[in-house]
Amino acid sequence: MTTVIVALGGSLLRPEIEERHGWLEGLISVIRDRVSMNDRIGIVVGGGAPAREGIELARPMITDESHLDKIGIAATRLNATIVRESLSDSGIPVSGTIPKSVDEAVLLLETRQVVVMGGTNPGHTTDAVAIRFAISSGADKCIIATNVPKVFDSDPKSNPNAIPFDSLTHSQLLEIIGSSEHTRAGSSQIVDPIGAIDASESGLTLNILDGRNLDLIRQAIVGGDFQGTEVRGG
Repeated sequence: MTTVIVALGGSLLRPEIEERHGWLEGLISVIRDRVSMNDRIGIVVGGGAPAREGIELARPMITDESHLDKIGIAATRLNATIVRESLSDSGIPVSGTIPKSVDEAVLLLETRQVVVMGGTNPGHTTDAVAIRFAISSGADKCIIATNVPKVFDSDPKSNPNAIPFDSLTHSQLLEIIGSSEHTRAGSSQIVDPIGAIDASESGLTLNILDGRNLDLIRQAIVGGDFQGTEVRGG
């Protein structure tokens, strides 16, 4: 039996993702297969574009970043509800509620094979929530499923010569992603630095991959070749 926590970037649920209905059906299939093998799966869903759009709409009226973060958190819980309801209607033993804290999620995972949640508190992203969920539940690893294939030494969208990494130590990852300060609601990096620090301190293995390809998530769960970046201690 394996316990794995998966952070699903909110971008994976957006219309820009080709065949997103098929993607969601595929996710259900992956989770169903792992449940049949007695795995326990925690899923933490990001806010994506709805979070950013809501934050930018309110930003001219709201100056407190923590209040703007609450808008983003609401979007993550909407996305988490979409995933939770889809799993539930497919007969998968998923928790009946969207937990609002990591402690609540850990308790639910003791009685249900699948728990789905969004954000918790202002000041960090759902990556950090997923990493803390993984640490607190004693998970084997935390999978960061996003819309880029690997960690690069710089932003591949602006630098065509950016170098990808198959493996990194925690300290190397922290050098790449930089500051742990959360200064602006709605901002994002390949991995939340706050969560990366927690992973480093606990020695938690991270698998960072392109979540648009569901077979890569499947491979990461079972310990296969997920074609992304593995982050370990060292």
